[in-house]
Amino acid sequence: MKIRLADIAHARSGDKADWVDFGLFAWNAAGYALLEREVTAARVQAHFAPWLPGKVQRWPLPHLLALKLVLTDALQGGGARNLRLDNLGKAMAAALLRMEIEVGEAELARCRAEARVGWWPEAGPDPVSTHDPLAAQ
Repeated sequence: MKIRLADIAHARSGDKADWVDFGLFAWNAAGYALLEREVTAARVQAHFAPWLPGKVQRWPLPHLLALKLVLTDALQGGGARNLRLDNLGKAMAAALLRMEIEVGEAELARCRAEARVGWWPEAGPDPVSTHDPLAAQ
């Protein structure tokens, strides 16, 4: 079955000159296994082909459950020279999350069943002072 990356991950992006830099973060280890397998540099290149004459570089970051992706020659010369309506890389994370990947039903079920990981606490009556171990004392 096909799913969007948004079903198993979240992303951040930004730009420097004519490059777009992505962080693609799985919600859990099961999702990361799918990202690592399915989100290749070639597939990202194909997904952004209408906008991207440059190359895609990809680095796995397994301890963060993330992939770092850099798209070069992605902004038609950079923000000041680009004629696209959104000429910056900040909004391109949303476009990446629309990319579809092929997964099995059991794989998707594992992604949905496994708890999300992160430092944030579960919400409570006073989430900052009572539940956040990193909050100032």
